[in-house]
Amino acid sequence: MKLYRVAVAGCGGMARTWVEYALKREDAEIVALVDLYPEAAKAMADRYGLACGTYTDLKTAIAESGANLVFDVTIPATHHTIGKTALEAGCHVFGEKPMAATMDEARDLIATAERTGKSLSVMQNRRYDANIRALRGLILGGTIGKVGYVGADFFLGPHFGGFRDAMDSPLILDMAIHTFDQARLVIGADPVSVYCHEFNPPGSWYKGNAAAVCIFEMSDGSTFCYRGSWCAEGAPTSWEASWRITGERGTAIWDGHNAPYAEVVAAGDQEGKFFRDCERAEAAFDWEGRGGHAGCLDEMFAAVAEGRRAETDCRDNIHSIAMVLGALESAKTGRKIWLNEL
Repeated sequence: MKLYRVAVAGCGGMARTWVEYALKREDAEIVALVDLYPEAAKAMADRYGLACGTYTDLKTAIAESGANLVFDVTIPATHHTIGKTALEAGCHVFGEKPMAATMDEARDLIATAERTGKSLSVMQNRRYDANIRALRGLILGGTIGKVGYVGADFFLGPHFGGFRDAMDSPLILDMAIHTFDQARLVIGADPVSVYCHEFNPPGSWYKGNAAAVCIFEMSDGSTFCYRGSWCAEGAPTSWEASWRITGERGTAIWDGHNAPYAEVVAAGDQEGKFFRDCERAEAAFDWEGRGGHAGCLDEMFAAVAEGRRAETDCRDNIHSIAMVLGALESAKTGRKIWLNEL
């Protein structure tokens, strides 16, 4: 018997990435496929030649298959139900973002994980990239000194079709959590407050607001400013956003594609100079992990094996959810939101 017996909850398109990952692990086997639509679970089984049972109910699937780990690849509205059911059945849970749809649900999942002693970790795949790890190294290594400002620009024009086009806040709800979570990773700080203005620009093909400007106060005293649009045609940024981070001694830059770097005030006497001379500082690339979903899942499995919290453990990830829900509340009320109010 393999060490990890996996029940996959949700058999849509995103689940393929999770299933393909599990099939490559020698210590894991997929023992159940669960979906509200039986034909979806059966199609997944057929696609990958899986002989496991297919179910419409997770609790039954766990009981009959002996699963000890659940992949939650369902829609956000069901993450609380799926996660709580799995945890209370004695399973660890690795789930897609966001952890839950509300702060009350997120807090309840954390309490359930605490009570059951099981792991609940959240997919934040955009943390797992050699360039962003190098940027983090520049910042946390003190290259630019104490950070004062973090700016991330995200401007793309994807024509998805489907549910995103009908969402009320497609950018903030479906995508911004990645950039918010990346900011927390890079500077090693958590959000304190947020002011958000969201809007739907001319030419938008989305029903809801597809653009936003958010200003976060962070726990290290810095300000994080997010500017984004999901209906910006032309001159696209990277999916990883375009970053400018200023500190007391210099500025770090990452375009989301290429290696990050910093420009810092050069050594020597520069008294009286209107603009001080600066010198370039290259980022060190010493992160050896895999990228994307594979890197995040590697970390989740390693954390369970080592009996520790994963980097994207629910008790950490709740801060990223708070940034999303706080931004939405701010946009709705037109006021700054202190995130401890949530």
